[in-house]
Amino acid sequence: MQTPALRTIGNIVTGNDLQTQHVINTSALPCLLALLASPKKGIRKEACWTISNITAGNKEQIQAVMENNIIPPLIQLLSNAEFDIRKEAAWAISNATSGGTAEQIKFMVTQGCIRPLCDLLNVSDSKIITIALEGLENILKVGDEEARSTGGQNQMVVYISEADGLSKLEDLQQHSNNDIYDKAIKMLTTYFEVEEDSEMANIAPEMQGDQFGFGMETGTNNFDFSQP
Repeated sequence: MQTPALRTIGNIVTGNDLQTQHVINTSALPCLLALLASPKKGIRKEACWTISNITAGNKEQIQAVMENNIIPPLIQLLSNAEFDIRKEAAWAISNATSGGTAEQIKFMVTQGCIRPLCDLLNVSDSKIITIALEGLENILKVGDEEARSTGGQNQMVVYISEADGLSKLEDLQQHSNNDIYDKAIKMLTTYFEVEEDSEMANIAPEMQGDQFGFGMETGTNNFDFSQP
């Protein structure tokens, strides 16, 4: 019975925000959290798909997903699950970066979303590469805004570089898909200060020590990404 019930709920949340909110109001999120640990691959996949449709909603709905502790196991699946489950988890995280606030995006970064997104940049599925690029670009935008307000450097550039994202972006300059090529070039020139077809060695900023230095207060969504 779980499969048709989950499929039905998943179809409902493909609708508008009001329909999605009705699902959230019926305490569906704790159930979806439990289904992410289902022993059945199909259930885990559809649970990720359903969550991806919820994170495509408004900021309050993304916050509800976070408050129900769904992001950590979702990132675990994005990192370690079978590829078809990773694809659905990638949609869920990327959607959240598209519609989420800066604080929500920073929270996902603290939970480790950058490396598994970077790992998707060298898969054979062009659509998933695009989804990963969009998620990473949204993260870089938040870092850029933070850097402008503090006068420091874009810390997201550091984290993506440390996750081998820079080298993977460079490799995408050779990709046969023009949209992927264009997106990679835009990100490299905008955030990593490199020129198209130039030597790109040794351009990644270096980290100070081995810590990312997130300043978090327990029970809040306040994050300090500025340099100490």
